[in-house]
Amino acid sequence: MSISPRLEQTLKTTQQMILSPQMQQAIQILQMPIMELRAKISEEMDSNPLLEELSTKEDSLETTLSNINNNSTENSDDVQPDAEFKDEFQRLSDLDDEWKNLYKQTSSNIKHTAQDEEKRRFMETSIAHTESLSTHLTQQLNLLELNEADREIGEFLIGSMDKNGYINVPAEQVALSMKCAEEDVERILSKVQKFTPIGVGARDLKECLFLQLNHMNNEDPVIREIIENHLEDIAKRKYPQIAKKLKVPVSKIQESVVFISSLDPKPGRIFGQDTVTYITPDIYIEEKDGEYQIILNDDNIPHLHISNLYKQLMSDSDEVKDETVDYIKNKVRSGMWLIKNIQQRQQTIYNIMKKIVELQKKFFREGIGFLIPLTMQEVASQIGIHESTVSRAISKKYTQTPQGLFPVKFFFSVEMKKSDGGITSARNIKQKIQDTIAKEDPKSPLSDQEIIALLKTEGLELARRTVAKYRKELRIPPSNLRRSY
Repeated sequence: MSISPRLEQTLKTTQQMILSPQMQQAIQILQMPIMELRAKISEEMDSNPLLEELSTKEDSLETTLSNINNNSTENSDDVQPDAEFKDEFQRLSDLDDEWKNLYKQTSSNIKHTAQDEEKRRFMETSIAHTESLSTHLTQQLNLLELNEADREIGEFLIGSMDKNGYINVPAEQVALSMKCAEEDVERILSKVQKFTPIGVGARDLKECLFLQLNHMNNEDPVIREIIENHLEDIAKRKYPQIAKKLKVPVSKIQESVVFISSLDPKPGRIFGQDTVTYITPDIYIEEKDGEYQIILNDDNIPHLHISNLYKQLMSDSDEVKDETVDYIKNKVRSGMWLIKNIQQRQQTIYNIMKKIVELQKKFFREGIGFLIPLTMQEVASQIGIHESTVSRAISKKYTQTPQGLFPVKFFFSVEMKKSDGGITSARNIKQKIQDTIAKEDPKSPLSDQEIIALLKTEGLELARRTVAKYRKELRIPPSNLRRSY
């Protein structure tokens, strides 16, 4: 059966788009942040007996190179790999040379003080354990003298709470589930609602706030009336209207709102579920003698090499089964690709950060106001890789800089034209909007149109929808919701 030219072309195109497993792994590793990469390496080491971790970085650079060369040249009578296999070992040897150069680039002539190392170790603490809300409440429940049925109701109520400490299950439904009277549920719930943190066990925001007021013995009628009937008005800052309805001065409403704001609307959130995850930087930017050093965080990455075990396995007997030879070859190739892909990841991230530091030097010295417009395409073209590679390499990566901790994508921002012909970045404009609003009179907050007029005096001509968009991205409410009375 003949195939039409168009169909043949489609088949060829589809075939070309299929990535090999090695390339899929390369992309996956490039996108991984440091802690995910460490887990991936651990997984690969568990499944590949020929992968070994060396004790020091120098061993991984020097010894691995030596072992690879020996592996591919010595005892040729014992091991007879095919030509392709020899080529692969040579490529692995070349990769170790490249890794050696990268290590020298990122580590040579960089001396760290004990204070520097302590700071980095603190930043690299990736997981901290904390008590869960349910555990905390159950401990308090166990201190009460309850019969078995009441204790089970209490455990059910605690188990029904969401992460903020609210119970979303009606007492009637709890009673049906526990096969008890609704009065028993309410009785046990009243005990649970006295547990700390105060406010847990509430069924809505009003009840949560009233529980906290009751605990403080606060009987202020204005505060209670606001919570009972005017929470939505508070959110819209309708202080004069509330004052008129309650026949009190606006200042009394403001005082009451300040007090209500001190209450916790989500008392359970101070507890983690089980763990709290912190950010571990992939890159450190440190200033040394006026220059910026790029240090890849490889402390969490095991330094790998291919073990000599494969030689022993293949030389233990005169007749090695074909299946054994194939298995060993596959594991060596798999290990080689893993080492290559890790090294390529490190080199790519290093090259990208080196270019970012070069182009954004004023930011590292002066701060956010000096961030210049920069696109991934610009960086990609200057270091000779594809834009999609830059996008993958910076995905979920963070860098610790003299200006603070930032996601790497923070350094990329679109260009905005100024009226004087100059350029600035969208991020700089957001910062200017934020700074302008921070200086406004809270009794007469600036409208978006007034912000536009002020920015125009600095040479920035923006549409109202642009200011509104950036303000929303900064999570700043409109002027009518920012007004204080």
